[in-house]
Amino acid sequence: MENRKSIGLLCLRMLCVAMFCHFASSLEAVAKEDVERVLDRLDREIRRVDAYKQLREEGIDSVKQVRRGLRRGDGGWFDCTMDIAGRYSSFNNDSAIFYYGEGLLTAREGGMDSLVTEFRVRRATCLSIGGYIHDAIQEVALVDTTRFGAGLWRTYRDATRQMYSYISSYYDEGVPGRDRWRNLSVDAQKRLLPLLDKGSVDYRLNLGEYYYSCREYSRSRQVLSSLVGEISSDTREYAVASHILAEIARVSGNRNDYIYHLANSAIADIRRAALEVTSIQELGGSLFEAGETKRAHNYLITAMDNAVGSRASVRIGQTSELLTMVEHDHGRQIAAWRRVTNVAILVLVVCLVALVVAMWYLRRQLRRVDRMKSVLEEANKTKDVYISQFLALSSIYMDKLQQFSKLVNRKLSSGQVDELQKLTKSGKFIEEQSKEFYSVFDDAFLHIYPAFVERVNELLRPEHRIAPPDGELLNSDLRILAFMRLGIDDAQRVAQILNYSVNTIYAYRNKLRNKAISRDTFEADIMAIG
Repeated sequence: MENRKSIGLLCLRMLCVAMFCHFASSLEAVAKEDVERVLDRLDREIRRVDAYKQLREEGIDSVKQVRRGLRRGDGGWFDCTMDIAGRYSSFNNDSAIFYYGEGLLTAREGGMDSLVTEFRVRRATCLSIGGYIHDAIQEVALVDTTRFGAGLWRTYRDATRQMYSYISSYYDEGVPGRDRWRNLSVDAQKRLLPLLDKGSVDYRLNLGEYYYSCREYSRSRQVLSSLVGEISSDTREYAVASHILAEIARVSGNRNDYIYHLANSAIADIRRAALEVTSIQELGGSLFEAGETKRAHNYLITAMDNAVGSRASVRIGQTSELLTMVEHDHGRQIAAWRRVTNVAILVLVVCLVALVVAMWYLRRQLRRVDRMKSVLEEANKTKDVYISQFLALSSIYMDKLQQFSKLVNRKLSSGQVDELQKLTKSGKFIEEQSKEFYSVFDDAFLHIYPAFVERVNELLRPEHRIAPPDGELLNSDLRILAFMRLGIDDAQRVAQILNYSVNTIYAYRNKLRNKAISRDTFEADIMAIG
């Protein structure tokens, strides 16, 4: 009975703890607006990454300058070398390996065993980052731990913890080797904790990480949440603590908290110009899964630049795999946009061609209208000339008719019938009137068709070309052709106007047709003049 009561109380306590943790988690949940704000801040920081790198390089150069003034092998020289190598860690792994190696050789030459050990284990960590796993393990195996003091043990445990963690990163999830190296890392951290000052930042950070490794997520979140609220947001400790908080949020299924803490961790890494990092890489992968490919691509490009710049092969492999997927998806999007663009360009080209054709047709119609206007204007001028010449000719004939009437009356009144008969019978009067008609007609016609004579001669064979008599504009042949051009095709009517017989008109026409270069089309060619 007592056991049952104890079990019941235990279950109730666990339920209360679970409800409390869930309630606390819901209180700490990050709003979507806060996530967007921190991502915007990260975007701004990425644009300043070169400035942060320059500041870090300037800091390294300043320590190098101090070391140049020190004698190799002195205590100050070793301090500067350790400082330079530490500053290169997570910034340029190859340089860090070089300076740790230089310090190691110098310490060995001087018989300084403790410094040899410190340079060696720190160098082993950098070797594991660069992918030199066998060399890193050999370095650690050479360390003699039998004469370690508390300080060396602290350095040794911290360095091997990091080394084992990096080595486990080379293995895929679920591979037995990964668990082996991860367990070694957790064990090293467990042994490190008693060597750290309780209450220090290092102790609290390692404690929170240790709780996370042991899957005690509530305790880990409690320790690390308190820590990030107290330390500067541009330190390594802040970046690591935020990354662990992000992992806890991921395990809990809280995506907003996961993105928020990863972004804060990435911002801290960028501000201190740390290149050997994972936060921005993981953030890019998570955003890619959520469909935010543009931002994901930007973050993964930054992560790849960091990995290459830091010479960290462990990060290069992880980032390149994600970046390949993003690039593939980005390529599909570009291909889709290219297809849309090609269709748009094709539509624009078709519209442009249609516009050009429409403009060409419009210009053609406008030219046609202009020509029609010119023809109409010319026709109006021709009509005016016709009317003017017709009125002038009619006026002349009315005047001549009045004069002839007066002459006839005068002759009849005076009894000069014989003279009147003689006058009309001679035909002199008709001949004079015809000459005057010809003069007026020729002038009017050539005013309308000034090149008529030249065009007619072009239709005739050279030996039959017509030259009007001196003092005249047209001759009989040309007048008959002129009436033909005016559309007066009735031979009898032309004969009456020119005071010829119908047979004469036919004879003239037949003669002219025989003189033409093209006899069959001669009349049509005459009608086409002008």
